[in-house]
Amino acid sequence: MIVPGLLALLPECRPRERLLSRGPSALSDAELLAILLGSGRPGQNVLQIAQDLLSRLGDLRGLGDAPEAELCMQPGVGQARAAVIQAAFELGRRATGTRPQRGRYLGNATDVWTHYRARLSASQVEEFWMLALDVRHRILFETCVARGSLTGVEVHPREVFRSLIRSAAASVIFCHNHPSGDPAPSRQDIELTARLHQVGELCGIKVLDHVVVASGGFVSFAERNLL
Repeated sequence: MIVPGLLALLPECRPRERLLSRGPSALSDAELLAILLGSGRPGQNVLQIAQDLLSRLGDLRGLGDAPEAELCMQPGVGQARAAVIQAAFELGRRATGTRPQRGRYLGNATDVWTHYRARLSASQVEEFWMLALDVRHRILFETCVARGSLTGVEVHPREVFRSLIRSAAASVIFCHNHPSGDPAPSRQDIELTARLHQVGELCGIKVLDHVVVASGGFVSFAERNLL
């Protein structure tokens, strides 16, 4: 029986060949995932499996946060392929900078500033990050929610809390940068934080702080009573 993998697709549709000819940025999320998976299963090619997996988990953040057991629930994805997916995401996290140790306690905004200042204060675009915490304020995971432009970044609360709910986070700290060098929160920052706080209350996930970092220092929403 022929397993419908990458070779079963038309040459112009094969993700690996498209990557080699056009570069990785030309591929969709599903095509990149298909390369990691390698092959399909009887009746379903590898690109279809990749598309189904992304659809079920919502997006790349959902895929990156999914535990092995959840990945293996997808037909055509076993332990070996789940391990490849998790390894790929871990490499990506490490490439973005030093990842806070899972289980590390975060006590105040200075701890957040210490971790993010090297990564974000020199960034030329706004990046919005979140730190998911357990009931003892220890780190469960961190992720970049969105990257924007020099002057702003678009964040959707529904997408933010999807992965927090999936990981059973008790609380969350948000952090983003101002490439301008001025950490003072904008009106848009304040309005977004208020929406995130409201959604958090509905979901039972407490927003502990939102820290804005820049080359000129940092501002804590909690310390300024803006939450």
